[in-house]
Amino acid sequence: MATKCIKVYGIVQGVGFRPTVARHAASLNIKGSVCNYGPYVEIIAEGEEGSVSDFIDLIRVKPPKRAVILKMDVRDIADGAYDSFEIIPSGKTRGEIFVSPDIAICDECLSELFNKDDRRYLHPFINCTCCGPRLTILESLPYDRERTSMKEFEMCPECASEYHSPSTRRYDAQPVCCNNCGPEVFILDDKQNRRSREAITYTRKVIAEGGIAAVKGIGGFHLACDATNDAAVMRLRELKSRPVKPFAVMMRDRAEVLRNCYIEPYQEEILTGHQKPIILLTRREDSVLSSGIAPGNPKVGVMLPYAPVQSLLFDYDDGINMPRSLVMTSGNLSGLPICRNDEDARREIASYCDVILTHNRKIRTRADDSVMDFYNGRPYMIRRSRGYAPLPFMVSDKFEGQVTAYGGELKNTFCIASGNLMYPSAYIGDLTDLKGKEALKETIGRMETLLETVPKVAVCDMHPSYNSSMLARERGIPVIEVQHHYAHILSCMAENDYGKEVIGIALDGTGYGTDGSIWGGEILRCDLNGFERLAHIRPFLHTGGDIASKEGYRIAISMLIDIYKDAAEEVTDSLGLIRQGSYKMFKAMHDGRINTAVSTSCGRLFDSVSAILGIRYQSTFEGEAATALQYAAMKYTGDKDIKVPDLTDGDVIATDRIVKAMAEGRMAGEDINKLAYMFHLYLASGVAEMACLKSGDIRVIALSGGCYQNTLLVSLTEKILTDKGYRVLLHSMVPPNDGGIALGQAYYGMNKINKEAR
Repeated sequence: MATKCIKVYGIVQGVGFRPTVARHAASLNIKGSVCNYGPYVEIIAEGEEGSVSDFIDLIRVKPPKRAVILKMDVRDIADGAYDSFEIIPSGKTRGEIFVSPDIAICDECLSELFNKDDRRYLHPFINCTCCGPRLTILESLPYDRERTSMKEFEMCPECASEYHSPSTRRYDAQPVCCNNCGPEVFILDDKQNRRSREAITYTRKVIAEGGIAAVKGIGGFHLACDATNDAAVMRLRELKSRPVKPFAVMMRDRAEVLRNCYIEPYQEEILTGHQKPIILLTRREDSVLSSGIAPGNPKVGVMLPYAPVQSLLFDYDDGINMPRSLVMTSGNLSGLPICRNDEDARREIASYCDVILTHNRKIRTRADDSVMDFYNGRPYMIRRSRGYAPLPFMVSDKFEGQVTAYGGELKNTFCIASGNLMYPSAYIGDLTDLKGKEALKETIGRMETLLETVPKVAVCDMHPSYNSSMLARERGIPVIEVQHHYAHILSCMAENDYGKEVIGIALDGTGYGTDGSIWGGEILRCDLNGFERLAHIRPFLHTGGDIASKEGYRIAISMLIDIYKDAAEEVTDSLGLIRQGSYKMFKAMHDGRINTAVSTSCGRLFDSVSAILGIRYQSTFEGEAATALQYAAMKYTGDKDIKVPDLTDGDVIATDRIVKAMAEGRMAGEDINKLAYMFHLYLASGVAEMACLKSGDIRVIALSGGCYQNTLLVSLTEKILTDKGYRVLLHSMVPPNDGGIALGQAYYGMNKINKEAR
């Protein structure tokens, strides 16, 4: 006989781990217990030695579908007097904590949802141990019903029986419920008090007739309309003041995706998996989607239903003929945190829609949809949120202590570090008003409680006016500031678990530099202790203040004045760049440094070239001009054996030569798509050559920053560097944009407090 204590660490809460262990024990006549202690599950196993060994193997190789075992500690203990195997009440201890993200509806629950003979037929909140809400309903650990939003809903006898029976899929499933005992959907502020079936039918009717609905899901509200109806799509655009920014589309099933998009096997695996993010797919030429979904964009963001209520919007027994593709865009004011409760919806999005379908299960933590592109067959994250956060990244450094990193101002996420685990949060949004700041503060408080962290320091961006940095300083604990672009490179290092010295190429929009100017096109020597700015793109005048970030033609004019001097007026006129005001006005602002700053922003370089080539003179959303420039470049199919001029000039990458080449090519009538491709090639060559020139004996180069969301630029830069024998660190599951910098901040902060402690 043998008696062993087994501790299992990883995603072992909210995934049916204890019931699975109990079933394995029953199959091998193992006596003992299983208990959830928060950071880990502890199993006492007593039985014949061979059976106990087989039991441990079963736990390791046949865990629940959604579990992730990171490590198992096994030790012998004294024999006990066990008559059976029991799931015992959760305990509490400290240690590494792994919180499960929300999990999309599983195939078994989806089958039951539409089975007329099942007692959960058409139940909007169907779930089991393999699927359903987790992070978004969780108040504290251990993960038990009384510490979730479901504590307000008492289980009926049938659900309670399933919950306590090891033979069912809902054994110990904390959100278990049915039509008789669970939450309820209803129409918000409805004089007719439509609820349950009537509420869903009414919402479907509104959408089918060309209307717009707000729908509360797992992590917040969406705005939904018929994605094949031009009038409905354009009306939503007008209501949201969103002229061209792409809308995400939820499609009924895989067949509908294939009908509208091209899809590779590696993309389909993610599309149909249990996270179900929005993934960017190339749109078919014969797609039935409205042209207003993503104007001028060859790709469309697609996801499959992941919440039961979303599946019910497509299929219901009410005879309504529903579209098979729905716009499903975040329900929020532009860029701000997603609405999560009825008060948010009334205040912010009621004017955008004809009906609000809500429910009475509280969302504790917001979780906007994750957005994913692909690069070389691998995920290339744009927004890491639902389905992925707050899964941690583990670094090899022997860190102790805890820090909270507050991230940036746009695309905000934060990151809590505890020991060698880094927990990036779900997406918060832009912090441009009080709601964003309050959402960040509240969510940090909730996550610190869940992860049982009490940070020694707060880590933030150097920018003195960022709301995220202000919150960190208001915390009342020591603050560590990290330069924006250094944090980008650190985030790439952390994701790749690489703590040695690297050369970082940070190509980004704008960030506060150590000299007080605006940085954004940087070559840095980095390690965990600090960085040195080795080189940068040619500085230019950022003329027009904040408006210049939206009106690239302003920066184009300023650059051309520096390049062409007295001939600049003729050039700007030839390129049609004066969109408002006069050349003399822009010249006066440039020469007098009126509302003007010095910048090395690569993002603004993209915007200016987009304007020079006549692709986008200004942007209605962040990155519009830059992505339009990328898509133009991707259309070029001609000879790509193009000679690149020397673009190094001391410690400066001569991007002014690139701008001049673009202007002269445009004035000479060259193919715009070719010029767009040349710009990408020239820029990639310039930064790669400078990085190599400055690398010394460092043979590892990391690429990060918002401009490296552009997979064409990534591809060109990586090829040049690998051809020269360098190892290139790239992002995958962490966004290269500002949504990833909190991870880099946390990495730096942990190293700093541990170095000081030694």
